Amino acid sequence: MTNASAKTIWEEYKQLHPDAPDNYVAWAFGDSKEMADELLELVLNGTKTATASNYSLYGEEDELPYPGLHNILLDGNGEAKAIVVTTDVDIVPFDEVTEEHAYLEGEGDRSLEFWRKSHEDFFTREMEEANLTFHTKIPVVCERFKLVYKK
Repeated sequence: MTNASAKTIWEEYKQLHPDAPDNYVAWAFGDSKEMADELLELVLNGTKTATASNYSLYGEEDELPYPGLHNILLDGNGEAKAIVVTTDVDIVPFDEVTEEHAYLEGEGDRSLEFWRKSHEDFFTREMEEANLTFHTKIPVVCERFKLVYKK
């Protein structure tokens, strides 16, 4: 099922950037409406320029992010609000995520300690749903991006 608001924002973006690729991915941050809205707001105000995902949960059909990937960010209601372009991707063990990456994620006090606590909680919830167990060596996809369009 295609998200109508994602299609609309993509058409608006393509009008301004006709050289943009034909493909994109649309998604929301986190695992709740509140988290999606909160993290989206951090992107829109320029605080959040990175994100992290659990590599272990990517399926065979799931494409890992890559530099140049266009991402349509959805709010907690599934409405498209912004487009970011992935600039860098690194896959590292959870316990090797850097202070710089934690800071770029823009969450909480932007410290590595806050990042580890909040992401351990989040990854644990995700992994429990998949009957997996969190540990500090799980591979984490550390993605950096730049905001290129917002509603």
